[in-house]
Amino acid sequence: MTTMTDASVREFKMPDVGEGLTEAEILKWYVQPGDTVTDGQVVCEVETAKAAVELPIPYDGVVRALHFPEGTTVDVGTSIIAVDVSGGAAPAAEEPAAPPQEEETEPQGRQPVLVGYGVSASSTKRRPRKGAEVPRQEPEPAARALQAELNGHGPAAAPAQARPLAKPPVRKLAKDLGVDLATVTPTGPDGIITREDVHAAVAPQAPAAEPVPAAPQAPAPAAAAAAPVAPYDGARETRVPVKGVRKATAAAMVGSAFTAPHVTEFVTVDVTRTLKLVEELKADKEFAGLRVNPLLLISKALLVAIKRNPDVNASWDEANQEIVRKHYVNLGIAAATPRGLIVPNIKDADAKTLPQLAEALGELVSTAREGRTSPAAMQGGTVTITNVGVFGVDTGTPILNPGESAILAVGAIKLQPWVHKGKVKPRQVTTLALSFDHRLVDGELGSKVLADVAAILEQPKRLITWA
Repeated sequence: MTTMTDASVREFKMPDVGEGLTEAEILKWYVQPGDTVTDGQVVCEVETAKAAVELPIPYDGVVRALHFPEGTTVDVGTSIIAVDVSGGAAPAAEEPAAPPQEEETEPQGRQPVLVGYGVSASSTKRRPRKGAEVPRQEPEPAARALQAELNGHGPAAAPAQARPLAKPPVRKLAKDLGVDLATVTPTGPDGIITREDVHAAVAPQAPAAEPVPAAPQAPAPAAAAAAPVAPYDGARETRVPVKGVRKATAAAMVGSAFTAPHVTEFVTVDVTRTLKLVEELKADKEFAGLRVNPLLLISKALLVAIKRNPDVNASWDEANQEIVRKHYVNLGIAAATPRGLIVPNIKDADAKTLPQLAEALGELVSTAREGRTSPAAMQGGTVTITNVGVFGVDTGTPILNPGESAILAVGAIKLQPWVHKGKVKPRQVTTLALSFDHRLVDGELGSKVLADVAAILEQPKRLITWA
């Protein structure tokens, strides 16, 4: 995403590196003013609400300016770097011309390496930006002005056309409460409307007739004075800004927990035979070089259970009041990373053989640990597995990944006394927990899915007879 400011300088804007993302944090700059860059060269790394992504520059030139330092969160569509494409010295003019309103032609030979760059060469036109244009006077204030306009804080004419910024769960809450987001005053960072803002917009409706007297305004200073009663103790507390993956996870979990009615069922199962099969597969030449562990067979067991109970693989379409049944399974695997919890998924996992599934799981885990999971890998999931057993936990009540109907939690596998063939023997036992969206999965269907997974893990030969 670029903008021409004069004959030789191009402004590279923060692209939408994932579906529907509105902002990204600049983690690291790989270039500095005066450096020469070439088409396709990575100039910075940014962290979105879903992953860390490297941004390549789409043309050759010399870096004129970096508009934001590392650690800054920037809205999509805001210029982040200026590049002189003339190959000469920087022009003397301090005031770049205002961006043209007409559609621009993309540079010849650009490649669609990132969402937001376009999909073809010069024959493709860019869509004009919505809202009024803000004249740019200086590079530094211009970036702020443009960002303010994108956030809905532009000139008087802009609010009539600008769409209020809010996360999907907040938009859903506003719709349920009958609140017009255009009338809500945002308090979130960069003008984003929060859940608290929506609730605040609803709360004053009852006492709306009481603001006539001036007297009620008097308690306001008292409330303000009461705020410093609990000062922040930097020696005893640490405040960590909520952003990136953690911010997205928090919003998604709150939205899921208060939108989808969760039901969680549990079952304890003897997985001794499954562990024996894992050891046998490790010695099989078909699995040479592949990661073989209990998660592989648990994943396959869930896929078989979904095949036997396909109605569980669905999603709820609130806008159209429809249940969308999926004829494919994109299997999500919850992964804890240094940046927070992410849920990449294996596309069309139901169509993969066991060795192919093992390879896909290995790639998913290694990519997540390196922090290189792409936004595309975290989109389109249908069901998820979260393995809390790796932390020594027996089980849990997992929250659904937004847009999915079920999530399976796997507890720690422990040697326990178990009645086996009429005698109490030490067996490898674990507890499974299945949470599902009760709007589209009733108790019978959820119970059948969980029972099938348990039955397969108890008798792994069912992978053959049931598949």
